[in-house]
Amino acid sequence: MVLNPFYTRVNAVFDRVEHLFESAKGQRRIGSLLVILFLGGLLGIEINNMGWMPASLAAITPTNHLEAIQLVFTALLVFEVISLLFSLVYSVSISVGKQVEILSLVMLRNIFKEVSTLHEPVIWDEISTIIINISALALGALAIFVILGFYYRHIHEVPINPDEKDTATFIIAKKLIALAMMTAFALIFVWNWWHSLLHGVDNRVFETFFTLLIFSDILIMLFSMRYGSSYRVAFRNSGFAIATLLIRVALITPAPFNALVGIGSAMLVLGIRLAYNAYVPSRYQQQRETLRRRDDHPKNPCTSEHA
Repeated sequence: MVLNPFYTRVNAVFDRVEHLFESAKGQRRIGSLLVILFLGGLLGIEINNMGWMPASLAAITPTNHLEAIQLVFTALLVFEVISLLFSLVYSVSISVGKQVEILSLVMLRNIFKEVSTLHEPVIWDEISTIIINISALALGALAIFVILGFYYRHIHEVPINPDEKDTATFIIAKKLIALAMMTAFALIFVWNWWHSLLHGVDNRVFETFFTLLIFSDILIMLFSMRYGSSYRVAFRNSGFAIATLLIRVALITPAPFNALVGIGSAMLVLGIRLAYNAYVPSRYQQQRETLRRRDDHPKNPCTSEHA
């Protein structure tokens, strides 16, 4: 099938970016970068503690070594977000699962964020004030991990539309959305870190990104209606958008309540998946879908059985 030049260009750019991050070589580069970032963070913190760092850098460099763990977790989350955007193209169900994965990693990162406010070495009198919060975050992340294991077992993707041309066009549209989301995420990341480091504003990279993700989920759902307008698909995609909204709420809810909201969003995703698999369309719905496909691809009159 021949694509028009614009589609071909979008396809080429997306595939090049995906190969850069998702190939085996790309994954090794990311792993090496995370190791360097972690060791560099520890080294920078130690240099700051010794007073060897210029005042301008010392003002924005932490003094607690646990901050290095938070830093590398944040970097890991950035690459997980990029992986999530790639998954948007291939499977709505997988991309929602990736969103829940990111939530669980954010919860684990927040544990180190809580602990990094303590003095070194950690003593009970200080950690006792946050033990409930970090326990809730840890157990919440574990619960989400278990729920995702059940969720991925029940994913059985089938094309919304059997027509190859429609499927290819839909994939190109999702690739274009994914590329736009990557650009937006880069801008959000730079903007938030710039204001966080220079002005002391709370860093809200992932909270802002998930707000944007809600709109992209709705946009993909609306695009999918062009190629298959069944109630079953519409309900699934709408429900997944609600799950994204709950994940966004979990990100701004203080501990320990964020763990409960996070588990609730994961349970919602699993429930939608199970209901979607078990749903049997009515005979009327099946007839409507058959008629729609017949209108899209009418038989050649010369070869029709009624000719």
